[in-house]
Amino acid sequence: MKIGIISDSHTKVKKAKKAVNMLLDNGADFFIHAGDIVDPDTLDILQESGKKYIAVYGNNDAHLAEYHNRYHLVQEPYYFKLANTKFKLMHLPFYMSADAEVVIHGHTHTFKTEFIDGTLFLNPGEICARSKPLSESILLEVLDDEFIVKYYTQSKEQENYVLNETFSFKRQK
Repeated sequence: MKIGIISDSHTKVKKAKKAVNMLLDNGADFFIHAGDIVDPDTLDILQESGKKYIAVYGNNDAHLAEYHNRYHLVQEPYYFKLANTKFKLMHLPFYMSADAEVVIHGHTHTFKTEFIDGTLFLNPGEICARSKPLSESILLEVLDDEFIVKYYTQSKEQENYVLNETFSFKRQK
């Protein structure tokens, strides 16, 4: 299963749409937004992708509570199972214990992939290109025996996203 993961879109709806479309073009079967959605139009994009998704509230998303029943919004930390894998999703990196096989967070606007003692920790970076002139997203492929993380970026000079780096981690089941 391929999972498109984005975070920190803030008010940059067009950038979120471009990332979602690129991830769809690369085979995303499911989407995760790791918070700071800010604009409900980004939730529309996820819903209109035709794929299932989960979006966690970020520290700038309290106003989205009125949309809670319309979209698949969850509170942190949120545990779920997907592709025979236990996930933990949050925005703020406060619950960083290895109590799931994949731990996803946003908030820092910094891409990170780290595999520690059988747990994959992921931060897809930022969609909004606020902290740096770069929009970022990742595609996580969950296989029976490994995780493959593809890190995509788009600078202001580029028209399209490019595959920046690929990481592979052997699962320890």
